[in-house]
Amino acid sequence: MSPNPVIPDTAVTRLATYLRVLSERQVEGRLHVSSAFIGAAAGVSPDQVRKDLSHFGEFGRPGVGYDLEQLRYHLARILRLDRVRPAVLVGAGSLGSALARYTGFPQRGFRIAAVFDIDPQRVGTKLGELTVEHVDCLSRRVAELGASIGIIAVPRWACQSVVEQLAAAGLQAILNFAPGKVDVPEGVNVRSVDLARELECLAYYLPG
Repeated sequence: MSPNPVIPDTAVTRLATYLRVLSERQVEGRLHVSSAFIGAAAGVSPDQVRKDLSHFGEFGRPGVGYDLEQLRYHLARILRLDRVRPAVLVGAGSLGSALARYTGFPQRGFRIAAVFDIDPQRVGTKLGELTVEHVDCLSRRVAELGASIGIIAVPRWACQSVVEQLAAAGLQAILNFAPGKVDVPEGVNVRSVDLARELECLAYYLPG
């Protein structure tokens, strides 16, 4: 497998989809899958599946397909999901609370290890097994936990400041649920999810 090849962001997204497909099919007891099977489940062509995987080596055999467990293992390694990574969440409001209580993250390779807020009415309260901490403790706690990912669930006006705090704490991967554009330091990767915008786009396809 080639070390750290540079591939488009869209291909990385597809690899994550392939991994989910394989994990679901593994539960069903399948031993082998084809590029056609993966592509159909992921909504892409078999050629696209083969092209994406070819960035990292040859995994399948003609006439047999892919060994499901081996391919799932390789994709988890490629995406650096071969271990559970601690993440920190900033924002303990409605969305943040829901994210903190979600139990499906560990199965996908992540664990929310700490939650932060600035609201004195939220700091010190419990979210599942976690106690909400003041954001002033962020940098120290990131180091203590060995966290590698930050999740932002704060209002838009606070987002830029939180991005800067997470970056200053050494985090290079941030998932942002706050709407609007943010400026990020070099070397920091931010993926933004604007839920309201996605709903607005969906509304276009509704009957009049």
